[in-house]
Amino acid sequence: MTAAQADRASLREFTRFLAIGAIAALANLIARYLFDIMMPFEAAVVLAYMVGMLIAFVAFQKVIFGDPNTPLRRRVIRFTQVNAIGLALAWFVSSILARIVLPYAGWTFHPFEFAHLAGVATPAFSSYFLHKHYTYR
Repeated sequence: MTAAQADRASLREFTRFLAIGAIAALANLIARYLFDIMMPFEAAVVLAYMVGMLIAFVAFQKVIFGDPNTPLRRRVIRFTQVNAIGLALAWFVSSILARIVLPYAGWTFHPFEFAHLAGVATPAFSSYFLHKHYTYR
């Protein structure tokens, strides 16, 4: 495989990662909206992240990183570790935006939805590289 072919393959893999991540993020956002009915925003963000995480794990296994030579137990543990970092970033960004930054800026158009979307998007690039080079290697 030439360097150009390898670059195109990496770009296709990253594009698939982002597409699957977008589906998982949508599930995350919908779940957070539903969880908001029964709990505070920050708790809903955590539980919704877990919903998105489950969807992402299953889809990544089938579409991108499903290497049968890597033991499933190890993939699950490493996936959870990487996503714990992602959850911390998403929770922090969502909370700070929703509770401090957006109110201070006078943002009134769906501030919790915007804050949560920004929080969920924050770990996208770091998650790709961590999953590629740690979770599924």
